[in-house]
Amino acid sequence: MDIVLYALTALLYGGLAVVGWRVHRVEGAPSMLSSVPPVPAVARAPSRASSPRVARALLFVALAAHGLLLHMTIFPRDAMVFGFAFALSAMFWLGACIYWIESYFFPLEGLGLLVLPLACLASLMPLAFGGVHVLSYAAAPLFKMHFIIANVAYGLFAIAALHAVLMLFAERRLHMLRSALESNGGGGFAGWLDTLPPLLTLEKLLFRLIGAGFVLLTLTLISGVLFSEQLLGRPLTFDHKTVFAVLSWVMFGALLTGRQLSGWRGRTALRWVLASFVALLLAYVGSRFVFEVLLHRPVV
Repeated sequence: MDIVLYALTALLYGGLAVVGWRVHRVEGAPSMLSSVPPVPAVARAPSRASSPRVARALLFVALAAHGLLLHMTIFPRDAMVFGFAFALSAMFWLGACIYWIESYFFPLEGLGLLVLPLACLASLMPLAFGGVHVLSYAAAPLFKMHFIIANVAYGLFAIAALHAVLMLFAERRLHMLRSALESNGGGGFAGWLDTLPPLLTLEKLLFRLIGAGFVLLTLTLISGVLFSEQLLGRPLTFDHKTVFAVLSWVMFGALLTGRQLSGWRGRTALRWVLASFVALLLAYVGSRFVFEVLLHRPVV
């Protein structure tokens, strides 16, 4: 059953990504997931109108299959199996879910061309990296709350980081590379950047995601302290995971404060988003990768 879900998930994510790239590269038209259809010839209107609905339906199937796969592989029986590959898979599943919802309200097809290939790759990573740890306390209610909140926060920050990457590309094209892309055959690449909403709209979406993620990251740290006190008898353990988690919380908090008080925006803010996300990755995914893959020492 698991291998069927792995195959179905990867094929759907990968197929949607390939179709999206081909549409943009060959035709220069908006992606199938665009919520704002182009202005086509009358004879092509019916097929164009149905494409977003079909693509969203297929993406929903991919998300359902991926979600079921995560549940079956992470929570076998009464235990819990987890590792850095499972963390990445869950992160990009949540990111793809957020993108699917966003696509109903904004023409974010360019974001889909980043999210879907990464979700496809992440969904397969648990097959390659099986060095996971079985958690004996997975049934503890406080741990379940901590785990769910943490993974939703990771998903929000992952999609925010991809928003930031997309905005850096779009801003760079807007100010520096328009003529170079067109003269060097970059029409396909430039085409999907041209279908994005205005940068101000993307910026508002970005900081809404970061604001929601920051609240959840705060709750993650608080629940982590409570869980550590319940399990280990001490409220906080200053290891690499804690240090990077707190560092990322401080960095995201500084970004939101700078945005509110000083109006931070543009490349400086976008690079700050990416640096904060890297710190968050190092807090859990990066540390587990080092222990599980490089040192072959599965950890909690």
